[in-house]
Order: sequence, then structure tokens, then C-alpha cells
Amino acid sequence: MNEDVLRRLLEQLKEGDLTIDETYERLKDLPFEDIGIACIDHHRVLRKGHSEVIFGEGKDVSQIMAIMRRMIENEENVMVTRLTEKKAQEIQKGLKDCTYHHKARILIHTCHPMVGKGRGTILVISAGTSDIPVAEEAALTARFMGNEVETIYDLGVAGLHRVLAHNKRLRSASVLVVVAGMEGALPSVVSGLVSRPVIAVPTSVGYGASFHGLSALLGMLNSCASGVTVVNIDNGFGAGYAASLMNRA
Repeated sequence: MNEDVLRRLLEQLKEGDLTIDETYERLKDLPFEDIGIACIDHHRVLRKGHSEVIFGEGKDVSQIMAIMRRMIENEENVMVTRLTEKKAQEIQKGLKDCTYHHKARILIHTCHPMVGKGRGTILVISAGTSDIPVAEEAALTARFMGNEVETIYDLGVAGLHRVLAHNKRLRSASVLVVVAGMEGALPSVVSGLVSRPVIAVPTSVGYGASFHGLSALLGMLNSCASGVTVVNIDNGFGAGYAASLMNRA
């Protein structure tokens, strides 16, 4: 239930189109609804500005669809992260108006338009092509939350001239999300060029000594550039969400 739905409900009560009992029935599941397999936070969109996001990994299709159906009945936009293509195809058979984004592994169902809430542009950058899936997760998350998002991919420090060639775009962004594996150096470089928040996302991309992203994570945490904030390994969703909060008007 978003703010518009709540206001409409209260207007109907005021005008006598709904009884107190009918209004109570519509509101009784706030702030959450226990459906046995999950406690759905219908109140989150009022409290945080965005509906609850479903983490698809570890849940079977029936569980995901049960949560989605209750959210859709409450007129909430739905985003499912870390979803395999096979699960997405099964969900789309039962819920037709869903869009699956293969690279990001995200499925989205929209009940109402995503109203622009950002004061500027969020720029998502990947160090390499192999980092794009995590970068896409960040970009789609930020767009889902009503932001204008741009992307620049394959901008790693192995060719520093590629970074400098986009200096104007880097400096015009309100928030930057920088996704990198290997040694994780790119966020430090970018942060040294801009006066905006930089959210660093380490990825598990790299050879043996990268330790599945641990090297990139530690490198980003030890960045000498001011203004770098670090999320967990491969956590594009967390970066996109944080960027949305920072970019909020």
C-alpha cells in the first residue's frame, strides 16, 4: 500500500463510500501480513518510500508467487532479485505482466508508474565486462526506485585513459556506483576525480588470489580516496538501494 492508495482509502471513508469495518479490513494487515511462509511488510512503502524487495535465491517458485500475489493485491510494485531464468519463466506463466532482466537476474512487476524521486542522475560504472551482471543489478534497482540512471561499462584501470575520457559524465552525476573485481582499484580512482558520493561494489570476478572478491572488498575498504562507501561482495542491489536514498530529492 503506497501513499496514494492510503489517501484514496481515507477519502472513500470520509465520503461514506466505505464503512469503518470495510476500511478496517483493508488496513488490518498493516504493518505486515503473516502468510505462513513469510511476513510481508506492506507498510514499508509508506515508511521507506519503496515496497519490500523479494530475495529470490533459496525460495521456490510457489513461495515467490505467493508473496508476489499478496503484494500485487495490495497494489505494490514488486521486484525479485537473484532469480534464475528457469524460475522466472515459471513465474511468468502464472503472472503474465512480469519482465525478467536476464543479466541482472531480476524480475519486475509494475502495478503503478515509478514516480521520479531523484534530484539528479545515478551513474553506474563497471570496471570490466565480467562485472556487468552486478552493475545491472544496481542500475535496475535504482531505476525501480524512481531514479534516472546512466551506465558506463568496461572502464577499468588497466586503461586509465578510458576513465578520463568520461570525466564530464563522472562529475555531472549525483551519486556514482562503481563495480569492480580483481584488485578493486576503480572506485578509488573515480572518487579522486569527483565531489559526489561513490558507492563501491566488489565482485567475485578474478583469479585465485582474488579469493572470490575478498581482495577487491579489502582494497575498497582501505581506499585512500575520500567519500568511498563499500557494500558487500556482488551486492548490486544494496548499492542501487543506497544510491537511491542518497539521490532522493
